[in-house]
Amino acid sequence: MELVIVSLASLLAGLVDAIVGGGGLVLLPALFAVFPSAAPATLLGTNKSASVWGTAFALAQYSRRVQMRWPVLLPATAMGFAGSLAGAWAVTLIDPGFLRRALPFVMLGVLAYTLARKELGRTHAPRFAGRHEVGVASAIGLVIGLYDGFFGPGTGSFLVFLFVRLLGYDFLNASASAKLVNVATNLSALILFTLKGHVWWHLALPLALANIAGSLVGTRLALRHGAGFVRGAFIAVVSALILKTGYDAFLR
Repeated sequence: MELVIVSLASLLAGLVDAIVGGGGLVLLPALFAVFPSAAPATLLGTNKSASVWGTAFALAQYSRRVQMRWPVLLPATAMGFAGSLAGAWAVTLIDPGFLRRALPFVMLGVLAYTLARKELGRTHAPRFAGRHEVGVASAIGLVIGLYDGFFGPGTGSFLVFLFVRLLGYDFLNASASAKLVNVATNLSALILFTLKGHVWWHLALPLALANIAGSLVGTRLALRHGAGFVRGAFIAVVSALILKTGYDAFLR
């Protein structure tokens, strides 16, 4: 029964993550609820062992239908990988607790800005070109990679927002681009968790398969309905993140 519950949660997480990120909102609470006595690091590692596959399959699906800006995204992905490793190392030295209380307010600012700018992310109009675009994208990859390794919640949503706001992508292209960077940050964290022995491999395969199934459904929905649909999903996921992180920070 435990496997069924967490597999269903992984399927839903894959669906949400494929559209706009934020799948951790679904799978991580399910893992913590079903296995309350497990070490948090083990549940985080097991979550990564599933989400990295769902995100990778979403990326493969998007890359067939969306024109990926590979010369820009590959350097950003490398910086995301390095940043995630550095963030994971930093968390061994610094308590990330201060971010717990700040995160709901940061996400609230993201939501307010998105709602106020009704045309934000509806049209794909890249703002930069050449080295300038590579530089901005790489900075996004590094900063969000550091954040993902150090703390984590909302990584996919932050990537989507920054690709839209800073680079001028629409929500569909931003979501596709974010998947590439997110695969790297997830893989980086998974390597670290694996080396530390914090992955339940007996759960990894069924959770990964469920996550991939959800990812395929979510990607098809996003590609079929376009940037407006992804924007709506983004607003819903960020709203849920505000509630979840606010509860964790001030009420738990």
